[in-house]
Amino acid sequence: MVERRVDVAVIGAGTAGITAHREVVRAGRSVVMIEDGPYGTTCARVGCMPSKLLIAAADLAHDIGRAEEFGVRAGELVVDGRAVLGRVRRLRDGFVSSVLDAMEKIPADQKIRGRARFIEPTVIDVGGHTRVEADAVVVATGSRPIVPDGLKSAGSRVLTSDEIFEIETLPRSAAVVGAGIIGLEIGQALQRLGVRTSFFSVSERLGQTTDPEVSRVVREVLSRELDLHLGVTVEAELGGEGCIVRWHGPHGDGGEETFEIVIAAAGRRPNLADLDLDRCGVELDERGIPRFDPRTMQCSSTSIFIAGDANGSRPLLHEASDEGHIAGANAARYPDVRAQVRRTPLSVTFTDPQMAVVGCAYRELDLDQVEIGQVRYEDQGRARVMGKNAGVVRVYARRECGTLVGAEMFGPRVENTAHLLAWSVQSQMSVERALEMPFYHPVVEEGLRTALRDLGSRLRVCRAPRSGDMECGPGT
Repeated sequence: MVERRVDVAVIGAGTAGITAHREVVRAGRSVVMIEDGPYGTTCARVGCMPSKLLIAAADLAHDIGRAEEFGVRAGELVVDGRAVLGRVRRLRDGFVSSVLDAMEKIPADQKIRGRARFIEPTVIDVGGHTRVEADAVVVATGSRPIVPDGLKSAGSRVLTSDEIFEIETLPRSAAVVGAGIIGLEIGQALQRLGVRTSFFSVSERLGQTTDPEVSRVVREVLSRELDLHLGVTVEAELGGEGCIVRWHGPHGDGGEETFEIVIAAAGRRPNLADLDLDRCGVELDERGIPRFDPRTMQCSSTSIFIAGDANGSRPLLHEASDEGHIAGANAARYPDVRAQVRRTPLSVTFTDPQMAVVGCAYRELDLDQVEIGQVRYEDQGRARVMGKNAGVVRVYARRECGTLVGAEMFGPRVENTAHLLAWSVQSQMSVERALEMPFYHPVVEEGLRTALRDLGSRLRVCRAPRSGDMECGPGT
């Protein structure tokens, strides 16, 4: 067995692991990166990028299909499923190749292939062929899709979100089990590409929203387009040329239908089971995930740090990058561990309409300490122009000082307006100050201004609008 001694060992070569490795190198410390799977981040290979490629095709097909609403007759719409997925894989592979190019630049002696397993708190066995001893360890092992037990009888007809992009052509029908971010994005895209699609979820909630008013509007709007079965348990088994899906509701209601495939989109689980973390002296929560400080990424008071999807906290690429930076820097300087202020949380779901949660979610609020302002998009000018006038935005601010603390959003182009709010929350901007910022006309951002005005009136901090504020402008 090969013996290696380094300052820091990084387990995992995804976004968090690559960033952590970079920080250790920058600090001038010795490092090895351990990986037993294919190189290439979750985002590039099976997550953000291929799903957005599929959504781009779906949105184009949807817009062509409703062209007559605008007086445009586009003729017969034909979706070539093989060509759609071919483009998804082709461009996806391009994104992956850029990650692989970056991995190629890492010196060979800083990479070890094989499965990592802790022998002692900072001693790691790699694939039975290498023993690594380090002063500190960064765990960045990512996550994998969950396949509920009730679906396993359907065998190869069940595809995870990691596998759906590898099929040769679009299926005729699909049952999506899970109505979170992944399930809604992929499922709505398939529906718009002509796939008969139904959604099944044990939860009554759609996406990441927790605000009851936003959740109500999300369900109201999406149910006009999507076949939703919420609050149900699901089972699937092979049958005929597909799989038979049975669902059961809380009041004895339910049904049975046959689909060509089932997509398991019921969440992801951190890749921690094979690490033998119980040998490390770290405290584990009820899910088997180490308890850690999100400002330092340190697990308890040990020399082990955890970053990215592996910690089950904020499974998003930009968060994984930030956490890799914090974990790598602290591992390199261990035991001089330093806390860092985290950026304002920001999560976007690329459905249509889009969803976003910025800063404090509704479930995190002390409702006795905040005021809530909102806007509905039915009559918002630019939204009506685009024919996308559906949704609601709810913005939260501290009652005592008027400082913005968060928002839950569902509406047209909220991927953009969510950024404006995230910057405002991180800048600790007040509602009054936000309303002094420039707003063009006609843009969807005017809807955000309407929500801020509503919030300001509830806080009693809004001054009379200046001339030019277009208080009475069309569709503002």
